[in-house]
Amino acid sequence: MELASYSNSFLSLLAPIVAIGLAVITRKVVISLGAGILVGALLLNEFSVGAAFQYIADVFISIFWDDGLNTGSIFLLSFLLLLGGMTSLITLAGGTGAFADWARERVKTRQGSQVLAVALGFIIFIDDYFNSLAVGQISRPITDGQRISRAKLAYLIDSTAAPICVLTPISSWGAYIIALIGSILVAHEVTDISALGAFVTMIPMNLYAFLALILVVCSAAMDINVGAMKTHDQKARQGELFDEGKGRPMGSSELEALSGGQVKDLIVPVVVLVLATVFALIWTGASVLAAEGQPFSLLGAFENCDVNTSLVTGGLIGIGTSIAMLLRQRPGSSRAAGAMISGFRSMMPAIYILVLAWILVDVISGLETGKYLAGLVSDSIEARWLPAILFVVAGVMAFATGTSWGTFGIMLPIAGDMAAGTEIALMLPMLAAVLAGAVFGDHCSPISDTTILSSTGAACHHIDHVVTQLPYCLSAAGVALTGYIVMGLTNSAWTGVAVALLLFVGVVILLKRSSDRGEEKLASDMVSS
Repeated sequence: MELASYSNSFLSLLAPIVAIGLAVITRKVVISLGAGILVGALLLNEFSVGAAFQYIADVFISIFWDDGLNTGSIFLLSFLLLLGGMTSLITLAGGTGAFADWARERVKTRQGSQVLAVALGFIIFIDDYFNSLAVGQISRPITDGQRISRAKLAYLIDSTAAPICVLTPISSWGAYIIALIGSILVAHEVTDISALGAFVTMIPMNLYAFLALILVVCSAAMDINVGAMKTHDQKARQGELFDEGKGRPMGSSELEALSGGQVKDLIVPVVVLVLATVFALIWTGASVLAAEGQPFSLLGAFENCDVNTSLVTGGLIGIGTSIAMLLRQRPGSSRAAGAMISGFRSMMPAIYILVLAWILVDVISGLETGKYLAGLVSDSIEARWLPAILFVVAGVMAFATGTSWGTFGIMLPIAGDMAAGTEIALMLPMLAAVLAGAVFGDHCSPISDTTILSSTGAACHHIDHVVTQLPYCLSAAGVALTGYIVMGLTNSAWTGVAVALLLFVGVVILLKRSSDRGEEKLASDMVSS
């Protein structure tokens, strides 16, 4: 049965609206994603219930088998299981507790623990998936020790995952974006700058990613907690790191550690995991270059690397290292196996959500939601407004579809065409606005892979993470939008950047004052009680 087309209809937005709206209202992510999938499938199949369920089944199967094993998704889900098992083995060996004790002696402030988490996010910039999970694994014992809420940790992780990757040329994101920019420059015969040169020039123009990184540093260093984050912070100070009424969050497990654990029981497996994954990324990319007869380059290797194969390779080596570290304590085979199973089980909620999000993304693709939103950008709009409009449209598209990469693929060529047809001098600001908007929408979206994995890495309830980070995301986005308006009106990218930075300083001051008022009220309430 041929699927119905909604590329020119507001109905193409219905599935993501149902999924995201229900998730925020009910806080039941699995049910909300399922409802969005069902609505979209019914629309695509003209409300034939049987055909809709057959379509959903076909999409589900294609995640694992599509003319052969779909190794990409299978490997990513396998990496989640491996990381869960590795986490439990490290906990059983006593590495997590030993590392927490070691860190408490050296990181003695709340701000210090948060800054460390942010610093790790800057260091592990190769891939957003890996960043989200690895940084959470290392940081959680430290932030737990300082009574930082899991929601705050999830925000720190999420804001140093996609934003740092989109600004770094040597990353899976950077290589993909540079390849897209190169094709756009060639198509419009722009020869005075290379694709890499354009990417580097656009870094400060990518206002949302740039400001989101500065804001997360300020939030960590100043311990800024606003909006719903303030409530989670107050509970964490009293010992409730996550909403215990909702049960254990995904990515967490409870194990009784063996005596005699050491810091190296955590450090060695994690370092091996990082090094093995980075090596695998370079190796898989270099293999493609060699097969095509191209000379090796680090950027070329990252452009052609197989991320999911590299993740599962690193995960296998990492869990093997964890087992080797654990065996010296002779835990007994049944206890070690039980720990691994417990770790696998802790990752199942994240896997359920991720698989459903993938199905929903496929449904949204079938509804052509992205094309509908892209079509809202009219050629008749004055060029000076285009950077701001592209930022908004890319943000809405990434939020609704849960994918920044898909938004890049659709919106960057459109932005290039519009710049060439209106004001070629605004091409780089317009491309940067698309990148910024896509990262903003992806950052906020509850159906985004990175958002889901950040919740998992922090062992935080997913919707709590989505809701608590919104004030920070919206603050950075508001400043970025102002910057793009100024860029268009002045025809000067650097004027827009300067205005955005000045406005950003004022926003940080206001957020800090709001956070301080919350702490003062908490102190007053404690004295009264």
